[in-house]
Amino acid sequence: MSNPISSSLRKGEKVLSFGELLLRICPDMDGQWLKENKLPFYIGGAELNVATALALWNVPSAYLSAVPKNSVTDEIIDYLNHKNIDTKPMVYHGERLGLYYLPKGKDLKNAGVIYDRANSAYATLMPGQINWDEVFDGVTWFHFSAICPAIDQNIADVCLEALKAAQSKNITISLDLNYRSKLWKYGKEPIEILPELAKYCTLIMGNVWAANKMLGTNLHDDLKPSEGYAKETLLQQAIETSKEIIKDFPACKAVANTFRFDNGKGIRYYTAIYTENELTVSAEYVSEEILDKVGSGDCFMGGLIYGFYNNRSVQETLDFATAAAYDKLYIPSDATTSTVIDIEKRIIRNDKQQA
Repeated sequence: MSNPISSSLRKGEKVLSFGELLLRICPDMDGQWLKENKLPFYIGGAELNVATALALWNVPSAYLSAVPKNSVTDEIIDYLNHKNIDTKPMVYHGERLGLYYLPKGKDLKNAGVIYDRANSAYATLMPGQINWDEVFDGVTWFHFSAICPAIDQNIADVCLEALKAAQSKNITISLDLNYRSKLWKYGKEPIEILPELAKYCTLIMGNVWAANKMLGTNLHDDLKPSEGYAKETLLQQAIETSKEIIKDFPACKAVANTFRFDNGKGIRYYTAIYTENELTVSAEYVSEEILDKVGSGDCFMGGLIYGFYNNRSVQETLDFATAAAYDKLYIPSDATTSTVIDIEKRIIRNDKQQA
């Protein structure tokens, strides 16, 4: 199948990712970090993980967040610049960076995640503060996630402001429907916020449960995240959910779904994308053990953007994105460090799996 999004992209122009720059603090589970006075950390944030992957894969990548101006953030921005991420859009204001605490190997959906993001520089952004005409100069793709409007109403309003400006400039827009229950604390539910934002989006990625919770799509009553459901049942739900999203949000040209289930200490993982009335499905990846779940979904989104940006077919795009996401499970950091060549070696294609 040909690529339904590439025709609107302007090759050579940038992909701009927008979200909160965070530090992830990684205590171990047995208190050894206290005895050794060592506390590992990673620079992250869902949208920065996408920007980092794209820069590594030679897609022009820019990143917009808000950070305080001090010696620590100066070093972080310099670090990102050395990764070929364009940080010129950054906003400097406020007094603190957002933090979160999560042991290695744990999932961000896990109850053990601890957020320390209140009153961060990003959380205190206000509508009207960013000159979107200036920020979107030379940009062909804008990416954000559902984590952004989860922070507070002002950030949700900033997202809407950005989307209206991006749409007026014919910029392709992607949305990751990542749900973080511990962030939605300002009196609004996702279903009250996300539909208004989704109507501007060209590519929507998530899973059938997130779409149900955040966009109000239908979900079979007994369909809960479980390993007990047949793959065919889940893929049929993906088709129905995708059709509903495309019907309700006409700007959307493609809907991607990921299916990741625990497999002992490892995972079972496959993905699908629905576009032009057809569902394309990846091969299934099975692992007995992994290192770090954080950033795998971001890597999948980065892979989709990479494929569409480079005018790959839908199947080629999905294969690359799925392999990138699976590969990230073996990398102990928030963002991938694997090159395009590394990821292409990981690719399992359906025809090989069935042979």
